[in-house]
Amino acid sequence: MAETSGTADEGGPRPRRRSRGGAAENPIVPGFHPDPTICRVGADYYLAHSSFEYFPGAPIFHSHDLLAWSQIGNILDRRTQFRRGEARPSSGIYGSTLRHHAGRFWFVTTNVSDFSSGLVLVHADDPAGPWSEPVFVRAARGIDPDLCWDDDGQCYLTWKAMSASFEEGEIQQARLDLASGELLGSPYPLWQGSGLPAAEAPHLYHIDDYWYLFLAEGGTERGHCVTVARGRAPWGPFEPFPLNPVFTRRSTIHPVQNVGHADLVRTVDSEWAAVYLGTRPRGSTPGFHVLGRETFLAGVDWADGWPVFDEGRFDPPPPATAFTDDFSAARLDARWVVPGGEPENVGARHPAGGLELRHLPDGPTGPGLLCTRVRDLAWTADATFEGSGRFLLRLDDRHWCGLTLEDGQVRATVRVGAVQQDLDAVAVVGTTVALRIACLPPRSARMPLGDAGPDELVLSVDDGDGPVELARLDGRYLSTEVASGFTGRMLALCATAAKARVLSVAYEPR
Repeated sequence: MAETSGTADEGGPRPRRRSRGGAAENPIVPGFHPDPTICRVGADYYLAHSSFEYFPGAPIFHSHDLLAWSQIGNILDRRTQFRRGEARPSSGIYGSTLRHHAGRFWFVTTNVSDFSSGLVLVHADDPAGPWSEPVFVRAARGIDPDLCWDDDGQCYLTWKAMSASFEEGEIQQARLDLASGELLGSPYPLWQGSGLPAAEAPHLYHIDDYWYLFLAEGGTERGHCVTVARGRAPWGPFEPFPLNPVFTRRSTIHPVQNVGHADLVRTVDSEWAAVYLGTRPRGSTPGFHVLGRETFLAGVDWADGWPVFDEGRFDPPPPATAFTDDFSAARLDARWVVPGGEPENVGARHPAGGLELRHLPDGPTGPGLLCTRVRDLAWTADATFEGSGRFLLRLDDRHWCGLTLEDGQVRATVRVGAVQQDLDAVAVVGTTVALRIACLPPRSARMPLGDAGPDELVLSVDDGDGPVELARLDGRYLSTEVASGFTGRMLALCATAAKARVLSVAYEPR
């Protein structure tokens, strides 16, 4: 099938196919990178994600083969593009669409923390940035907006209408003036899905003689799925696929669950692929996922004018997730983000090396944190501090654990909901101390023979004489199934007093 809504250059590396069948279990972008949206320009693929309360927002990645991805920045890296508003957990930047049209990249999204301003639209000539100041589509209120163009260059905006209190509305559409953000006519309803709850995440494609409308349905939990309908015009009427959902893992024992929110891309060899989100729950029933929703890849074939997902087509290699950062670069790496705050307010390069962290009023739970995503199921991370500082693992401000160095002592603390408790403490010698958090397989058996969570979290300290374990926690308490929300585990640095100095952070998968 040929894409008729735009042209693309051929050539370049081709995605590597699997040599055997079976569904892919490895994400192409692991750890808290949900709501993937993709486009291709020539031999280059670009992939962006929702990021919720973390700023800078909307991380963007690049690949030549659909399999190995590297982050090239964050699309929304200025507060004029991503207004802070009320920065609650799982607020901020929701599902989005990234497209390339007429030589320019376009990105449209919702900032739930600034919901009344309408949808947020930015553009760029270079996907690595800078991206433009935003145009606000004030007449469109909702989530998961999509952009698509017809052969005459008319742009169609499609979105899930919702109120500020998250009362569900319809899948709506209107023609859009990209320059002004004005709708060219009143919004009208499209296909509302197959009848499952939470129809959202519309993506519209013009392929051969049909316009295909993809939706996510069933909620972003175990019932999540991809559904599709087609019509002869971008506004329909749409004929649903008789065997919807076209892709799901509900009621299966597959190790990747919650799949949905798919976005299609035509590959360099004129085939089709889809990126989609999924989770990797582990441990005893009902299963616990801790990394948030991650991005996976499937092939797409066509039969009788309908898409067929081939989830085992590609064999992604393990991503390179290890890093060591001594903060000697002129700018913070794009991996570092802040929940509801500004990175430049949290830390700055120290003249003697490392990063000087500043204490902010919200302490270990809010904008005083400098965070990076955990991207593996088992890992070890060390943060080396001079004098004082805090190293945490968090899901949100009510679910975290970590280590605090101050006054010659290291203290291990955990918070679950309204309960916060110090677990153990040890005196340390010298001023340079490594705080270590490790994620290990659980030592107990799964139910009904044991009580295994998805993992165990080990908090330890090393002041030069070897690591000393202070606490070992059940990983269930830092899972989405316990904490709720839309994000994943993050490592976080912060100060305990007016200032702290972190010399380096090292992260290594196990």
